[in-house]
Amino acid sequence: MNHVTGPDQLPGSRGSTHLGLELRHLRYLVAVADAGTFTHAAERMFIAQPTLSQQIRRLEEMVGTPLLQRRREGVRLTPAGSVLLEESRTVLSLLEHGVNRSRQAAGLGRPRLRFALPAYLPEGLAVETASLLRSTAAAAGAEITWLETPLDAEFTLIRQRRADAGLGWLTSEGADLPDPLDVMSLGEFEPEVWIPSSAGTGHRGTITLDELACMDVIHTSRRASVGTYDAWQAALRTSKPRFEFADPPFRHSLPMTLAFAATASRPTAVLTSPLHAIAEQHTLGEPEQPADSYHMIRVALERHPLTATAALAWSGDLPRHLQQVLFDTADGIPPRGSFAVAS
Repeated sequence: MNHVTGPDQLPGSRGSTHLGLELRHLRYLVAVADAGTFTHAAERMFIAQPTLSQQIRRLEEMVGTPLLQRRREGVRLTPAGSVLLEESRTVLSLLEHGVNRSRQAAGLGRPRLRFALPAYLPEGLAVETASLLRSTAAAAGAEITWLETPLDAEFTLIRQRRADAGLGWLTSEGADLPDPLDVMSLGEFEPEVWIPSSAGTGHRGTITLDELACMDVIHTSRRASVGTYDAWQAALRTSKPRFEFADPPFRHSLPMTLAFAATASRPTAVLTSPLHAIAEQHTLGEPEQPADSYHMIRVALERHPLTATAALAWSGDLPRHLQQVLFDTADGIPPRGSFAVAS
């Protein structure tokens, strides 16, 4: 019953087949990848570690290549393992989604939305969206499952049906997103930029992209938001072709990152993730800096060269009443920023 493939041979499997591949093998691979070790994965799956190891080896035999590199400090996926992990997540997510829809069609249980709400979003926007979505869903008799996970600029998590909807960033105007995505934009946002007070901006409270590219720039980890990271790095490379961001030394502490930048041996700036709607930016250059800014001052980037559009995206394959919940949520959030337009 739970065979997920037929008897076709896998490329490179040297005659072996995946006739015996079962859903449990995919769940085991996901568990090991998420836990990082066989021991922790076995505990989460409530099976013996030797059994788990044996089943992973059996999976590797069926695929015809190693999927995991076993090391003293844990396991690491091989390139083939990374591909199969992504496909396994998709298969398992589709199965769960299908079962839920079947239950709903039979009148069992409430409809459920899996909503991705990444970290590093502007707090006000995240709170307003989550609160409005929760109340709108409740009025429609739907439940929300919250997923705190990053979303790329193509909303791949939603397109692969591992989430139903999410709040993320579009990094270019008029982005041609593939079906079956529906997107509504919520406004233009830009980051905060902090530079040493000794950098010499002439107290004008602004800095050009060229000036920023000449500094070392500490920025949010690429893993937190691939789309904005890559788009902004590309923008800075128009000024300095070999420009590279420096990852933040302290993930969740702006004051500590500012202190780190202030004591660097060469001029170092701090660039946050998108935080402020463009029209809502406070007047900069005034003595409004927090006490723990460590002689770093906040400046504005001239001409707004680094921006991202906050967007609510969902799968067009969702039932109409769930799509209406998401549309009503997006429609109930006032657009932010002077350049905000609906997609």
